[in-house]
Formats: sequence, C-alpha cells, structure tokens
Amino acid sequence: MQEPITIIGAGLAGLTLARVLHVHGITSAVYEGEASPSTRTQGGQLDIHDVNGQIALKECRLFDEFRAIINLGGAAMRFLGPDAEVIGDLPDDGTLQNPEVLRGELRRILIESLPEGTIRWNHRVASVGSAGAGRHVVTFGNGLSLETGTLIGADGAWSRVRAYLSDVTPEYLGTLWVETFLFDVEKRHPRSAALVGGGAMLAMMPGKGIFGHREADDVIHTYVVLKKPMDWKPEAAGRERALAEVAAQLGEGWDPALVSLVTSGETDPVVRPIWGLPLGRRWEHVPGVTLIGDAAHLTPPDGDGANWALYDGAELAKAIAAGPGDIEAALLAFEAEMVPRSTASSVEGYQSFERTFGYNAPENLRLMLGS
Repeated sequence: MQEPITIIGAGLAGLTLARVLHVHGITSAVYEGEASPSTRTQGGQLDIHDVNGQIALKECRLFDEFRAIINLGGAAMRFLGPDAEVIGDLPDDGTLQNPEVLRGELRRILIESLPEGTIRWNHRVASVGSAGAGRHVVTFGNGLSLETGTLIGADGAWSRVRAYLSDVTPEYLGTLWVETFLFDVEKRHPRSAALVGGGAMLAMMPGKGIFGHREADDVIHTYVVLKKPMDWKPEAAGRERALAEVAAQLGEGWDPALVSLVTSGETDPVVRPIWGLPLGRRWEHVPGVTLIGDAAHLTPPDGDGANWALYDGAELAKAIAAGPGDIEAALLAFEAEMVPRSTASSVEGYQSFERTFGYNAPENLRLMLGS
C-alpha cells in the first residue's frame, strides 16, 4: 500500500490538495501547526473567481457547499477619492463570477470534507531535511518526526518546506495594513454602512488608503494602508487612542466620514506588514518535493492569492491522480505549468498593488474606470 502523501499546512492550498486527492481515492496526511481549526480567526472576505478558485472547488465536489456560504451582494466595489467623491461604483451583478465568502467559512467546508484523522493538528514544523535515498524527514516542534517520499509544502509565506529547497525568503514591501472591525453597522454605524455599501469600498491617496469591506452578520472590516517601517505600530494605550493615532498617520485631506471608519473601530488595531517573494526566483527541484500556494508564490494582496492557492491544490491533485504510480512525474508536470502561471500572476499582482496604492493614486483607478 502506498504511503500517504505528506502535506504541510492546513490552509486553503493544502486542504484543497487533500480533498481532491480524497475524491480520487488517494490518501494524504495534513500536518498543521495550529492546535485546532478555531485557534485563530482566518482573515476577512475573499472573492472567489470563476477562472481559478471556483474551478478548484468544483474539483473538490464542494460547489453546492460553496454556494451556501456566499455573501450575497458582497461582490460590489466602490472606489472613492479622499474627499469621498465616488470615482467608480461597480454593483454586484448577482452572477457567480466573483462571489464573496469568508475565508474561515471556506476553510471550514474544506476541513469538514476530509476523512477524520486526515489533519494532524498541533504539528508545527521545526525543520525539514534529507533522509537519503529520495526520502525527506520532517521534525515538529512537539518532538515528533516523520519520513516521507512525497512532501508538499502548503505552509504559507514562511514555509519551512521552501527553506529546505531554497534560501529565498519574503521581502517586506514597505506597506502595512492596520485592521479593525465595526459591528451591527446598519443600526450603530449607519453613516459608515452607507459609505461602504454592500460590498467593498476603497479610498486612496498616494501611499495610503482606507479600505472598508462589508462582511456577513452586518460587519464592516476596515483596513488602513500605510507606507511605514516594518516595525511601526501605534504607541498609544487603549483602543480609542490607538485608532486615533492610526488615523493621524493618514494625514490631512480625508473626509470625516472616511476617518470615522477607522476611529469608530470596535476592536484593537492589528498591524500586518505586507510581504512578497522576489519576482522571477524559484527553487531547485528536489525529487519528491514541491510547493503550492503562498509557499510557492507569495504576492501582495490583490484578490487572487487565495484563488491560485485553491487552484494549485486542485491541479497538483489531478496530476497525481492521473499517474499515481509515478508521483515524481506528476510533480514535474505540475511545476512546469504552475511556475510560469504563478510568475505571470505575481507580476500582475505587484502591478495592481502599485496602481492602487502607488504615487498616482487614485488617478490610476480614475483612468482605468474611465471616470
């Protein structure tokens, strides 16, 4: 009997890989550093595209479950200037082209689709090395270790599996996102609810911005975008003062309603530096090992990272299922398709990020939208 395929990381890429392998009758074991599915929140809302993410979910045979968690109306997009002038307003057209779902809910349906025991929680990888003879050894922080002939790194930005293959590490891109939340917004924050609308709202100046995203259960997830040193964080004590300090970093010229999205936040600000892997760099292939998702092609957030993570997992599983007797050939075939695809997507992602938050914001979007 063939040993289970070893997958490191129970994010979207790793779970999709495990699910599509299961659909094809192939056993895998997913090792995840977190202690349980509820150890931490799983980020905000994702738009799942029909050209990649949805294709993967169909391969998972979870499309009905996916449709059940869509945030109807959430695909609307509104672009504002700092004075709250509307640059562009794109309504949710009700189609399934790019519907919105919460990352945590998407992860949940993937977890629930796997046989019990597939995911081994509380297995944070400490190191990966060679065991000789085409084998690989994974050592975990809990003191356990394993040997495997097939090792898939789906362990995100700071992938230990990638470190086994390459010395390339993510680079800080000079931008921080600072998050907070508003709750029960129709009743308690009606002005902010009207400003954001039913989907996402983005207001920009060069190098800074305010991003509001309507989520399920009458929530607005707010992000402040700042060009700052990587270790910057608000020094003020207490939520209100800390959020006021974040808002002050935006400078002058913002409409008070936009600033209120920040200062009215009901959770402590969380600062998230934005990282990306250098463009055009890749790893040397080691037999029996490959990378998927952010471990392979981390880029600044542009709405496509989660989609390509889902797609990577499904495509790799399909390649393995097409020739389970020669997994090495499947890994090479997958990499031959994935590397140029992800390189092109990464270039586009960096360009999109610069158009949105670069020196000519928001004029770039005004030109793009023809307004």
